[in-house]
Amino acid sequence: MPLTPSASPHVEASERAPVRRPERRLWMLLGPAFVAAVAYVDPGNVAANLTAGAEYGYLLVWVLVVSNAMAVLIQYLSAKLGLVTGRSLPELMGARLGRGTRLSYWGQAEVVAAATDLAEVIGGAIALNLLFGLPLVWGGLITGAVSMALLAVHSRKGQRPFEFVIMGFLAIIAVGFLAGLFVSPVDWAQTAGGLVPRFADSGTVLLAASMLGATVMPHAIYLHSALARDRHLPGQAGADVAAVRVEPRDVTAAVERTAVPEASVPSRLAGETDATAIAAPDSSAATESDRSDTTTQTGPGGGATTARLPVLLRATKVDVLWSLVIAGSVNIAMLLLAAASLRGVGGTDTIAGAHAAIEANLGPIIGVVFAVGLLASGLAATSVGAYAGAVIMGGLLHRRIPLLTRRLVTLIPALVVIALGADPTWALVLSQVVLSLGIPFALIPLVRLTNDRAVMGEHVSGLPLRMTGWAVVAAIVALNVALIVITATGG
Repeated sequence: MPLTPSASPHVEASERAPVRRPERRLWMLLGPAFVAAVAYVDPGNVAANLTAGAEYGYLLVWVLVVSNAMAVLIQYLSAKLGLVTGRSLPELMGARLGRGTRLSYWGQAEVVAAATDLAEVIGGAIALNLLFGLPLVWGGLITGAVSMALLAVHSRKGQRPFEFVIMGFLAIIAVGFLAGLFVSPVDWAQTAGGLVPRFADSGTVLLAASMLGATVMPHAIYLHSALARDRHLPGQAGADVAAVRVEPRDVTAAVERTAVPEASVPSRLAGETDATAIAAPDSSAATESDRSDTTTQTGPGGGATTARLPVLLRATKVDVLWSLVIAGSVNIAMLLLAAASLRGVGGTDTIAGAHAAIEANLGPIIGVVFAVGLLASGLAATSVGAYAGAVIMGGLLHRRIPLLTRRLVTLIPALVVIALGADPTWALVLSQVVLSLGIPFALIPLVRLTNDRAVMGEHVSGLPLRMTGWAVVAAIVALNVALIVITATGG
């Protein structure tokens, strides 16, 4: 028998509230995509892009351009999913999958999360070593401690202040990695030639997979749906990391707590998991700026109201485009810097060696600025990665894990790898290959869900977008298959 809870006072208040002109304050709706974009300029990107430029010059510029174009589409679809449904991607998957499949999915996502954290902690440790001569293990510990402080900002102050902090780090990263471009002798004709898709050998395929994994990050795909939802729908904020399991007899109470009529929830999402419901947390943690910027209440299914959703989707397009243009520019700048200044220079197969070469060729000031950018990328990206891990775990395991606890769990493997003396740069590159292999597991469900009218209603992807989405999936899967074959055959 369908549940028909009474209308929520929260919704009635929104109907009485005066309609704002949010398009005039569009910039105040920006922010979630800039947090997700930090994943696109993390230390893994530094290692992959510097290696590609130093070894193959301008050959793989096209990989970054194509990857960034893919990222714009993917991140928009993820944010759109969160806004329309009021649920994150992991939460929607957790509601659809059976227990065994759900746990398996969580297992591979945890491997991806470990690879993500490995890259970010190692990058921060290398930066501290370059700047202050600290041993890598101590640098890793400091990176983890600072990232915990950043997460505490989110836990205590809310998402908007956290966004401002991360956007500040993103600005430092951009300056750190773009500065060298202004003094390096870039060959723009060869740069244009690098836009032609091609490979030179099996090594370029490996690097392309690494660059793709560093650019289109699985954890950013999972996370962006939660970032957009938590920022613009305060009543639903943190729903997946506050998930609770309830008995079948308690489903009615759980639905009433979310103030979402059962009839508005697609049966394909709810019907397979009768023993699970998501209880909305107390929204008091949302800051006043969150409330004033969004003026949203949840609509049918937990998503934004029909009147508000077009404005939020428009703001999301701008948010994604601006943030990823910045991130893409930084990535391309790193490759061009290496191609122009590090090609043929000995020792540039490591970040430390590349830094030394940059200092020797471009001056100590550029070297310091580069190291500061690397440090900012490690600190910001590792905190965002921990946030993503909590969202993934909450959605797929239906267990709430505090962000700081989550930070400690993923920090340990990275510190172990550093303590064992593994080559830091190649550990970074290989971690990005692992991330590339994890992309289809996040991307295929995202494309399927956003193509499903039962989930998205009138906001379901149109035919051109569906075809583009599946073309992106096919390209990524093909590159991963080629990577596996090359690795297995030693080609």
